[in-house]
Amino acid sequence: MTYRRSHPRLVAAVAGVVVAVLAAAPATAATGTGPAAVDTVTVTAAATPGLTYRVYATREGLVGRTTANGHVITSRDHFVALPSRRGLSPKNTGDYTVRVCTTSGSRCEYAPVWDVGPWNTTDDYWNPPEVRESWQDLPQGKPEAQAAYQDGYNGGKDQRGRTVASPAGIDLADGTFWDGLLLTDNAWVDVAYLWTGTGPRGRIGSGPLNIRSGPGTSYASKGFAATYAMVPIECWVTGQSVSGPYGTTTRWNRLATGQYVSHSYISTVTGGTVPTC
Repeated sequence: MTYRRSHPRLVAAVAGVVVAVLAAAPATAATGTGPAAVDTVTVTAAATPGLTYRVYATREGLVGRTTANGHVITSRDHFVALPSRRGLSPKNTGDYTVRVCTTSGSRCEYAPVWDVGPWNTTDDYWNPPEVRESWQDLPQGKPEAQAAYQDGYNGGKDQRGRTVASPAGIDLADGTFWDGLLLTDNAWVDVAYLWTGTGPRGRIGSGPLNIRSGPGTSYASKGFAATYAMVPIECWVTGQSVSGPYGTTTRWNRLATGQYVSHSYISTVTGGTVPTC
């Protein structure tokens, strides 16, 4: 993997890599052999969630306020905030999406990054030290606020000189906090920074969409995928017929962590071709 200071977005691998495959050509009458013919095939990288770190999550709230990308926060909204604009999606997109799960793994939500915070605004802690915008002496995956709160780093202060009162590395909108993860208080969560992963991504066109333990609506809900979230699709299976905003289909997409979503709610798929399971 190569990281460049000139580009803050990290991509772990390129899906749809073209490789050369040698295939025997028909024999010629003169020699009985033929030159090697070169065919090209497209190989799609496996869908992976990318870098994952355990960080402390706090509830954002702030209903009626405007986020860093211009979104007006609604009641029980579904998005997250990270403390750097290097992970901020433009309004109404999921260019930067995270998967946030409880530490037990019992509940997850895929949500776009639509705000900047908590505490800092230049702390892309998911990046390696040579790329990280600020606090390059901290370990990759450790937010500055966590280091300040737990270890007295930077005198226990954030970038504005405020005393850090919690180790928070992510803020969750109310819907993500209460409905997606079923949290009742701030908590440690496992966050996958999906833009650092590989393989096909499906864009959720209408949500919050239940992610299921199997390919049908009778299977248990394991959380949600928010509108505009880009979810890593590992493969697809045939399941219950579902009618959604993009038609009626029996196709269910298996996400990289084993849950399923109906393809009738996927507006587009990018990053490669999704195989059957």
